[in-house]
Amino acid sequence: MSNDRASELLNRQSIPPRLVGDPGPTDDDIKYMLDAAVRAPDHGAIRPWRFHVIQKQALNRLGQIFAEALHRRDKEVSNEALEKERRRPLRAPLIITVCAKIDLERVDKIPIVEQVVSAGTACQNILLAAHERGYGAMMLTGANAHDPYVKRAFGLNDSDEIVSFIYIGTPSSSYIEKERPNAQDFTKYW
Repeated sequence: MSNDRASELLNRQSIPPRLVGDPGPTDDDIKYMLDAAVRAPDHGAIRPWRFHVIQKQALNRLGQIFAEALHRRDKEVSNEALEKERRRPLRAPLIITVCAKIDLERVDKIPIVEQVVSAGTACQNILLAAHERGYGAMMLTGANAHDPYVKRAFGLNDSDEIVSFIYIGTPSSSYIEKERPNAQDFTKYW
């Protein structure tokens, strides 16, 4: 691995949606991120990952889905909370939703956790590819990732998972790099 690649890898960090904005990734950048995603480890070649690219007017549609899901979870929810939920996807110019489509016929050999982890590693590859192209990105979940109404909107079954909503955009100038943890603090050698 070249020093430039190693430096990119070691300098990647999550940048919150409030600190990214336009311009969002180009079509070529999005293709690059998705090409990186499908190179994730995948026991049994199940290919459990599913990607939903959400931008422009589709962000408003996702906001409507989030607001409806919140209202279904809490009939007493305030109008302010519904509006906040409606605006949630508008914090970045692009969201890639990564889902794990679980192959229930193969869970005896490839457990659900391995299928979800494969989709999780696809998320990491998207984050790395976004960083390499100069974008800031962050994985988010929350109640919407586990909500049956939201899952159905993405064409998922009850056994499937929304692994992450990855918010992606150009980092703002107010972004400050965080101190990174020392790997040795989390490592034991056998």
